[in-house]
Amino acid sequence: MIFFNKDEQLENLGLGILDATWGAFPSLARNQIALTWVVYDPPVPVNTGGALTPDAFWNHPVRGFSYRGVERIYPASLVKLFYLVAVNEWLEKGMSQTSKELERALRDMIIDSSNDATSLVVDILTGTTSGPELASAPFETWKYQRNIVNRYYQSLGWQEIETINICQKTWGDGPYGRERAFVGELLENRNMLTTNAIAKLLHSIVGGVAVSSARSQAMMALLKRSLEDLPTDSEENQITGFLGGGLTQDAQIWSKAGWTSQVRHDIAYIELPNQRPYLLVVFTEGKAQAKNRDILPFISKLVAQAISNL
Repeated sequence: MIFFNKDEQLENLGLGILDATWGAFPSLARNQIALTWVVYDPPVPVNTGGALTPDAFWNHPVRGFSYRGVERIYPASLVKLFYLVAVNEWLEKGMSQTSKELERALRDMIIDSSNDATSLVVDILTGTTSGPELASAPFETWKYQRNIVNRYYQSLGWQEIETINICQKTWGDGPYGRERAFVGELLENRNMLTTNAIAKLLHSIVGGVAVSSARSQAMMALLKRSLEDLPTDSEENQITGFLGGGLTQDAQIWSKAGWTSQVRHDIAYIELPNQRPYLLVVFTEGKAQAKNRDILPFISKLVAQAISNL
């Protein structure tokens, strides 16, 4: 079972938002966008500091809409959210120990989307390091270790994550050495996510049931973004050109953006004054879309308007 109930009202609104988006951006093909939208009707089960037990939370029905929500798409920096949760699981279970460097890396990985910080986090999670190519036997061991994060997520038994792949570092210029060999000649082993998969992960964090209530709260603190005093010339603030760019300043947003020359994505949990909170995930693909800083704010604005009419 998928974690949200499909809902006719949200489906009509969602399809209307997509139609408006295709009308406004004719270069955006039907297969270059994927979207998952979850609405939290009262009584709201999220952002309560983990007031519900995991059983109560997962049994609390929520409604949602998705378009191409099961399509596997290269996630860019959105994979960092999966690494953040995994590190917290490792720390909770005593499989890793915290340190000032790990804490600094987690902050920089989420707040600034640092690839260098992510590299350290992946090394700590997997007990592997980057470097020159390896002989075949040691490389097999290295690959097995490197897939530990995939094995952890598959062990959760979530239908939404059966098809995802999360084992690669994120790069500026791309992988070298054993990392290049690991991603595959045709990049066939690169990270892949769906909008439904990452929506469920964020849903669990916002619900206070990712690892533990306290750890979910700490992860939420890293994801919180300010909508005020943004540098106008920067992609790096993860608001301008993303979902936060379509919100009014009285909104609150917890988010993680991802972008490369080929994709532009964002995931966000959003609270508007006196409205139902909601979770929104939008992936776009293609060089033109990746450069376009108007599509995600456009969608975000329409979703916010739809929420105010629910």
